[in-house]
Amino acid sequence: MAGGSFGPNGVAKERAEQYQGKVTGYVIIACLVAAIGGSIFGYDIGVSGGVTSMDEFLDEFFHAVYEKKKHAHESNYCKYDNQGLAAFTSSLYLAGLVSTLVASPITRNYGRRASIVCGGISFLVGAGLNAGAVNLAMLLTGRIMLGVGIGFGNQAVPLYLSEVAPTHLRGGLNMMFQLATTLGIFTANMVNFGTQKLKPWGWRLSLGLAAFPALLMTLGGYFLPETPNSLVERGLTERGRHVLEKLRGTKNVDAELQDMVDASELANSIKHPFRNILQKRHRPQLVMAICMPMFQILTGINSILFYAPVLFQTMGFGGNASLYSSALTGAVLVLSTLISIGLVDKLGRRALLISGGIQMIICQVIVAVILGVKFGDKQELSKGYSVIVVIFICLFVVAFGWSWGPLGWTIPSEIFPLETRSAGQSITVAVNLLFTFIIAQAFLALLCAFKFGIFLFFAGWVTVMTIFVYFLLPETKGVPIEEMTLLWSKHWFWKKILPATTNLEADNNNDTNSSA
Repeated sequence: MAGGSFGPNGVAKERAEQYQGKVTGYVIIACLVAAIGGSIFGYDIGVSGGVTSMDEFLDEFFHAVYEKKKHAHESNYCKYDNQGLAAFTSSLYLAGLVSTLVASPITRNYGRRASIVCGGISFLVGAGLNAGAVNLAMLLTGRIMLGVGIGFGNQAVPLYLSEVAPTHLRGGLNMMFQLATTLGIFTANMVNFGTQKLKPWGWRLSLGLAAFPALLMTLGGYFLPETPNSLVERGLTERGRHVLEKLRGTKNVDAELQDMVDASELANSIKHPFRNILQKRHRPQLVMAICMPMFQILTGINSILFYAPVLFQTMGFGGNASLYSSALTGAVLVLSTLISIGLVDKLGRRALLISGGIQMIICQVIVAVILGVKFGDKQELSKGYSVIVVIFICLFVVAFGWSWGPLGWTIPSEIFPLETRSAGQSITVAVNLLFTFIIAQAFLALLCAFKFGIFLFFAGWVTVMTIFVYFLLPETKGVPIEEMTLLWSKHWFWKKILPATTNLEADNNNDTNSSA
């Protein structure tokens, strides 16, 4: 597949075939350490739902919900509907949305490591405030600091992984972020399962344990090597060459380094990347930066992961059973992400997204039908139907875990040219967190209003996104990150949108390759 960049100073030649190197231990260690940022993101997603189903936590901070929960005559779908409780979950993502826009210039001007360290420190502060919270204001302040950490970490870590990974394994190594996220979710579920027995302070331990991965992220960010792309972009070409040689395990890195130098020349000529990204020649990447994270959230996955214990209690599972069921979904998510890591650079991105979308639609429709027919106000699901619901929710999570879960982050992080890469990643994270905030804040009210129809609502969106991928997303498997942009000039739809000069450049590149 083709690559390249736009404009006279961009990557004008395809050099992918000249790239040399192997997967080194240096790359693996760097990716593992960087991906820890994902584990904190996952832990915060997973811990929220478990803590908000603990009676001691509700009694201390959300007494109205605690009283409503005890009343058996309340609607099954509405007993947790409280905007204050939803704000506890969603405030983190609103803070992340704002902070990721601040993180963009830091990531570009001071490097990816700087943002990773800033994120780790913010997580540490937030975890401490949450664990020691004595009132709602302190609790929400801690959540906001965690949100700042997510804004910085989610902005820098996917970029770091994409730039450090060799081209032929970029998809799999980039998914280390999602794998760490799923491990964080699973860990949080298991922690909640244990701490809910530690009355009345178990919820404090659940929230405070976020400090452990935060410390690892902070220290890891300090000791990690900076990416060669970032070093070259900041004029430190020789240091960039040295790091690239260590990452690739060879001295022969001239072709890959030259692509970085060419890309950095154009990047450094762009003084306002957010303004530049709005230009027509960046339209395909901008659409993907908005649509991919938006669609990832509109699968409905975060609703299940945030509120899994609450959701299962709503369906009539006991407290212990609901936490156990949500731990099961967390474990399934980890395993399915491992499947995706093994297949993404073999089958490609499109195949995983489309197959995952179809499976998610089927599972959500089946769950909606069962709840619509067998579950209503003042009644519980029978044991048999409860098991069926959990099975299909797990199959839904499996499909998400090999498709939109990891690829919702991987694809936006790999498609932008260097001059707009940090701005593009900021937009991706901001959109992700905006829709995460909206769904987190609205889900309990939507559950109350839509009842079983909530699953049909999300199934409709999964249908839309599957069609979007089929028609509008080109395959990015095996395309070097600095030679990604000409891909859009060859796509049946996007070549009609891009300026004529861009398409002419792609044609000239093809002629050059053919004659060679």
